[in-house]
Amino acid sequence: MTGPVRSRIRVEGIVQGVGFRPFVHALAARYGLTGLVGNDSGGVFIEAEGPAAAVGALVEEVRHRAPALAVVERVSVTPVPPTGAHGFEIVPSVAGAATRAVVPADVATCADCLAELFDPADRRYLYPFVNCTNCGPRFTIVTAVPYDRAVTTMAGFAMCAACEREYRDPRDRRFHAQPICCPGCGPSLALTAPDGARMAGDPVTEAAALLAGGAVLAVKGLGGYHLAVDAADEAAVARLRARKGRPDKAFAVLAADLAAVRELCVAGEDAARLLTGPRGPIVLLPRRAGAPVAPSVAPDSGELGVLLPYTPLHHLLARRLGRPYVLTSGNVSDEPIAHDDADARRRLGAMADAFLSHDRAIRAPADDSVVRLFRGTALPVRRARGYAPEPFAPPWPFPRPVLACGAELKSTFCLARGRHAVVSQHLGDLESYRTLRAFTTEIGRYRRLLGIEPEVVAHDLHPEYLSTKYALTLDGVDLVGVQHHHAHIASCLADNGEAGPVIGVAFDGTGYGADGTIWGGELLVADLAGFDRAGHLEQVRMPGGVTAIRQPWRMAAAFLHAASVPAEGLGVARRNAAAWPAVSALAAAGGPSAPVTSSAGRLFDAVAALLGVRDTVTYEGQAAMGLEQRVDPGVGDGYPVTVTGPSPVLIRSTDLVRGVAEDLRRDVPAGVVAARFHHGLAGAVAAAVRLVAGATALDTVALSGGVFGNTVLLGGVADRLRGDGFRVLTHRRVPCNDGGISLGQAVVAAARR
Repeated sequence: MTGPVRSRIRVEGIVQGVGFRPFVHALAARYGLTGLVGNDSGGVFIEAEGPAAAVGALVEEVRHRAPALAVVERVSVTPVPPTGAHGFEIVPSVAGAATRAVVPADVATCADCLAELFDPADRRYLYPFVNCTNCGPRFTIVTAVPYDRAVTTMAGFAMCAACEREYRDPRDRRFHAQPICCPGCGPSLALTAPDGARMAGDPVTEAAALLAGGAVLAVKGLGGYHLAVDAADEAAVARLRARKGRPDKAFAVLAADLAAVRELCVAGEDAARLLTGPRGPIVLLPRRAGAPVAPSVAPDSGELGVLLPYTPLHHLLARRLGRPYVLTSGNVSDEPIAHDDADARRRLGAMADAFLSHDRAIRAPADDSVVRLFRGTALPVRRARGYAPEPFAPPWPFPRPVLACGAELKSTFCLARGRHAVVSQHLGDLESYRTLRAFTTEIGRYRRLLGIEPEVVAHDLHPEYLSTKYALTLDGVDLVGVQHHHAHIASCLADNGEAGPVIGVAFDGTGYGADGTIWGGELLVADLAGFDRAGHLEQVRMPGGVTAIRQPWRMAAAFLHAASVPAEGLGVARRNAAAWPAVSALAAAGGPSAPVTSSAGRLFDAVAALLGVRDTVTYEGQAAMGLEQRVDPGVGDGYPVTVTGPSPVLIRSTDLVRGVAEDLRRDVPAGVVAARFHHGLAGAVAAAVRLVAGATALDTVALSGGVFGNTVLLGGVADRLRGDGFRVLTHRRVPCNDGGISLGQAVVAAARR
């Protein structure tokens, strides 16, 4: 008879903080194996001893049937001599010099914990920090790896005897749940005035009463503070806007459950899957007519950003208030979310009437993630809580450790080594000093957590980006400048696990071009290592430079001049009559005060201003989003556009402006004009791609850049290209906007080396 065998098994991937050790312990019991399992700086290590078939069965289970929250990337098995030891145990974690473990993302409250939260017979009834192996805080409380309680912000909360029993019991759902706690031993909640004085009564009950009375409430969540108001109270929402300095940009709305969401929005099964999933993002959905929310929650928009409660505290507050509430980042617009208690009181004290907070520290700031549905697929808009720092595992290795510093807006960075690329959570816009400080702090934190010391640092070519300036201060590294739109296309390639070459269509607002001009409507022939500019949108002037970004009517003046279309009789010229002659003259004269651009974003701005959507904006992309909202879905025709080429291919965008102006003079409805513009541009892009394909024989197209967050344009371009037989790559895991730039920079830097 064959004797027992013993195997040493190493498991790499997202295998810490997801119940992997309890899972292995249960497998060992099922198969009658002895041995051990533990965490170390590389992942999970196992030694399993018993009949060869039983050990083999455990390995197969580990490979193919791991816990739902785990991502197993690699399993290696090495035979070792049997020891004859009895029992199977979870051994203490082992720290090591070479950190390879992946820190898990935070997980929304699971159904089992939610049932306990509202069960009067349960010892955690109404306890706002209930969690288990399958849910709760992870990334935002971790201070080091391997992931254990001692290296989280729960380290200061000693487990009571009852929690200790659950933690040690292999049959319990909380077996080795690191944030385990209860009312007797865990964090506690407090409701305080802005000066820190405690307010009487039950914190949740009193907080709900404050919301119902029109107050602005600061609420401490998983990754930082939020500001909350009753979503139906117009005066409260207006007050929040004034205090936060956010005059127009939509607020997210938290609803208690899926039924409450469906009173606000059209939410099908795909939306339900996203809302109720473990990541818990904000989902942008079509707004129902007469939805019971204040008009200024999402002004001038047919969509609402909605989310479900993702912590026990949010569940409790939603149930006690009994109706949806606004939940928006606790910050001044474009700054990072406040997560440190003292800093939050300094920054939010003038905005909030009270603070609903707790004494569990947040180690990493993490804003709420935002996604948009496109034909059943989630398109990331902002990638943060619930997603970061989940790694990407491209099919090619990084030969040297890389830090990619990203762009200026929607800042993220990327650290990469071996077969892992980790993109940070969304941090904000680096135009803010606070965001720059958060950016540098988080880079240091990630380097320590991941054990990565970069040898190569990638950055944007724009010399004035603060991310570029930061890169240039680093000593002892090789610097790699990456053109902005090449990084967009490389990001899309990496998102899809491909290396190219492809025809890349990169449409956005602004990017420093290789020729020193402002790019933004580009057709590239690209792989990871390099690109050729194969075509672009027609170049026009930006009268006033960056002022034209804040005042889209200036782009309308520039496009009308370039198209030789008189402005007389058009509303945009009447509304801006005082400055129109000077701006038109500036567009005609050119020079440094009116640089040329091929930007698709500026084209959208011009058309939005022509239609009266926005003459000025208070946040990036506002005019373009308003234009998309105007599209009449019943209109299928588009304006004709001249496309010439093939070297370079040129899309005559002034043809679109000419068509818009002609229709406006005929009083064609704005929805029809908006639709014809979108369809005309989509048709022109497809025609341009065909010309590039004819010269290169490429049959794969990658679509990237913030303009492709517009699902009308994205769908129009993708459908036309697929109809022509092209493979079309779009973003799935990182945003198509500048939040994905850092991933693209990282893979370009690696490919060049």
